[in-house]
Amino acid sequence: MSNPSTSRCQPLSPSNLTTSFSFCTGIENSNPIIRNPDGRKIRVDQMTASGHDRRWRDDFRLVCELGIRCLRYGPPYYRTHTGPGRYDWSFADETFAELEQLGIVPIADLCHFGLPDWLGDFQNPDFPHYFAEYAGAFSRRYPRIWLYTPVNEMLVTAEYSALRGYWNEQLSSDRAFVTAITNVVEANIRASEAICSACDPWFVQSEATRYYHPANPDAASRSAYLNERRFLTLDLNYGRLPCARVLAYLFENGMSSAKLGYFMKRAIWPSCIMGTDYYETSESVVFPDGSTRGSNVLGYYGLTRQYLERYRLPIMHTETNQVQGLNATFWLERQWANVLRLRQEGYPIIGFTWYSLTDQVDWDIDLRAQCGHVMANGLYDMQRRIRRAGVEYRRIVENWSGVLAASGAGCGPQSLGA
Repeated sequence: MSNPSTSRCQPLSPSNLTTSFSFCTGIENSNPIIRNPDGRKIRVDQMTASGHDRRWRDDFRLVCELGIRCLRYGPPYYRTHTGPGRYDWSFADETFAELEQLGIVPIADLCHFGLPDWLGDFQNPDFPHYFAEYAGAFSRRYPRIWLYTPVNEMLVTAEYSALRGYWNEQLSSDRAFVTAITNVVEANIRASEAICSACDPWFVQSEATRYYHPANPDAASRSAYLNERRFLTLDLNYGRLPCARVLAYLFENGMSSAKLGYFMKRAIWPSCIMGTDYYETSESVVFPDGSTRGSNVLGYYGLTRQYLERYRLPIMHTETNQVQGLNATFWLERQWANVLRLRQEGYPIIGFTWYSLTDQVDWDIDLRAQCGHVMANGLYDMQRRIRRAGVEYRRIVENWSGVLAASGAGCGPQSLGA
């Protein structure tokens, strides 16, 4: 078994984060609320579905076997934040102590698609306040943690809960979507500020990346609008004014000018790494009737350059995967080639992630029901046997870790002229 302490890489630290390169994986910890066909609300807990809540010691040792030093990881928010000012740290105490013992650096994933029952859903205007309270308490309890993703995939969180009607509030309206966007981004900012008051962190803001291709000239206007709206959560998070058309959309659906002003005055971006998630669904062809189908034209390389040029921040590939039956190994090799090309061309890309460590459950239906469908998209299966993609990832980590960590090529905001 490979141990992080004997890796050829230098230990990851705040001082070398943007001048090194880290391979990463994650433990899937989505936990949204959905409704059964009979109308009952149920919690979908991916840590329970994968068995990680019972086998976490085994899973952390699998991370070591891959030669990986960095892990996207967080305790289930809904079970940890038990009420205003009340916390159950028992699971987090054990797991984060074990990660430190093994020399694995966690990217603390604090909110992954679901809220505690007492907070309700993402329409709740009190969510930002209480989440910041939680983030501050977390950072004070675990002062050695310095990498954070406060709210995972803010755009997907709001879209799936309030626009597509899949999770949590299960609403499908522009007004509900804007409300969710407002609360989610404000929660992310307030949590970041609370963490900064307790330590000197870096924030890896994992977010879905997207691009919309028009099927024909009649779909060009719709595609152009969607290509602006895809930046909405990151624009607000980083204090960048959205375009006029998106601003009009926000105001028409309930965002006040005062709230927009709040977002424009925030200054957390100097401590941010822009996390980019790329899947087969990241690119779509848009038709005049508004329907879409999948596409894969730009790839991670082309799409990521658009985000880099917009935000001029160091970047990390924070999620990708593919199911075994659709040649996951080829997908991994393709994503890695895209990352390597960016790195070799001097772009400030500092990490790559296959997400997640083990297979996932019911993501073939976007967690809209609890069916128990195992998706063969992990580095290991549910019995913790390594998959072909895991073998290939281990080879990539072994071959490239020391080379990229030593090179430091193209890393840091200065390479983009920031």
